[in-house]
Amino acid sequence: MTPRILVFPGSTRTGAFSGKTADAAVKELALQGAEVTRISLDDYPLPILNQDLEREKGVPENALKLAYMLGAHDGALIASPEYNASVPPLLKNTIDWISRVNADSDGRPFRAFSGKPVALCSSSGGIFAGVRALNHLRAVLVHCQAEVITPQCSVPRAREAFDDNGDLLEERLQKAMTKVCRTLIERARMLSTRLEA
Repeated sequence: MTPRILVFPGSTRTGAFSGKTADAAVKELALQGAEVTRISLDDYPLPILNQDLEREKGVPENALKLAYMLGAHDGALIASPEYNASVPPLLKNTIDWISRVNADSDGRPFRAFSGKPVALCSSSGGIFAGVRALNHLRAVLVHCQAEVITPQCSVPRAREAFDDNGDLLEERLQKAMTKVCRTLIERARMLSTRLEA
């Protein structure tokens, strides 16, 4: 079984470190045999979550698209930057809107994150590598009933962390990314097999 993995960074900034980290993950996932979908949240703009807006207009179409896309994949990998030692607002808002989708396109009960294996990566220009953001992001996703895998890959000093091909330079980080992707694929396969049984 070839697992389908959705990958996206938590920043849409041109040249974002999280985008480079996501791209490195895409390469590793594909190398390990996964079918990878790489998206940008820039293609799915969302308003700031507001329950008055939701009551008046419903869940935005882009939130529905993202939720159903996540549901159609066997797992996900999120590469997050760190803003003020926590999750960036774009990523948090996206997760919040996805969590508001409670039915599939046929009206059946549906929660995109429920039981979904999710891997986390981070990056920053400093020495903390976005680790503090991942602590908060992990808590948010667990609350949404995602199955967040334990291994993670955090890239410090990200300005110098990648070569011209976008590959990680440090062997330690290469091994960390390999482990993250391998664990995510194994867990996605295991859960998919269990659902098919």
